[in-house]
Parts: sequence; structure tokens; C-alpha cells
Amino acid sequence: MGKKTFLDFESPIAELEAKIEELRYVQTESAVDISDEIDQLSKKSQQLTKDIYSELTPWQITKIARHSERPMTLDYIREVFTGLGGPTAADVRDRVTALRAAGVPIAIVHTSRASTSSTLLSRSSLSPVSPLPK
Repeated sequence: MGKKTFLDFESPIAELEAKIEELRYVQTESAVDISDEIDQLSKKSQQLTKDIYSELTPWQITKIARHSERPMTLDYIREVFTGLGGPTAADVRDRVTALRAAGVPIAIVHTSRASTSSTLLSRSSLSPVSPLPK
């Protein structure tokens, strides 16, 4: 699944990606094989993305850093530590997370912005971090 929200300078990429998705839909609904055209457009989209991203202005870089779909710290923590047999995603705290990976205690201190109002409210309480299980 690709991006859902494109920035203003990414509109040529968005248009091309929409065309690719449309062609994929047409291919699944008909007996016509247009996979070569889809592959060509995908390569064109990749090249267009490289071209656009190689000439970004400082403001465009800032917009990318603030993008709503950009992964946040907790996304990386959940991905890394749940894969190591650590806590489930629900166990990961937002301010300080104490984990045990391969028997070694690890403390991660991070900041991240809240993506929703309910997340913001849950983070505003100063609840202590529970101790590590033995």
C-alpha cells in the first residue's frame, strides 16, 4: 500500500500513482494483460520521485519531516522490539519505555507528537512506568 496523502510538490507523483492504481484495477477486472504498461509507469514513478526528491527546498524538507504519514518513534520501537520477543505494541509506553531484550534491560527515552486528540490526552497524564517483570 502506498502513500495516501501527498504534499503539494508531489502532485505529479500522485497523478502517476493514481493512473497505475487505475490500470491495476482494469487489469484485475478484464482479461487484457497490461502488466508491461504498469511496470513502465511504476519505473517512471520511481524516477520521478528520485528527481523531485533530489531537488527539494528547505521548506519542502520541513514539510516531509512534518508529514502526517511519516513513521514516529513509537512505530520504530514497536517494530524493533516486538520482533525481538519484547512487549506487545500495547505495552510500549509513550515517554519512557523499559524493555528486556535477550535478558538485557534497555531504556529508551524519546519524544513524539501525538497523532490524535485521544493520544494527546493519554500522554498528558504523568503516570509512572511500571517496573520490569523478573
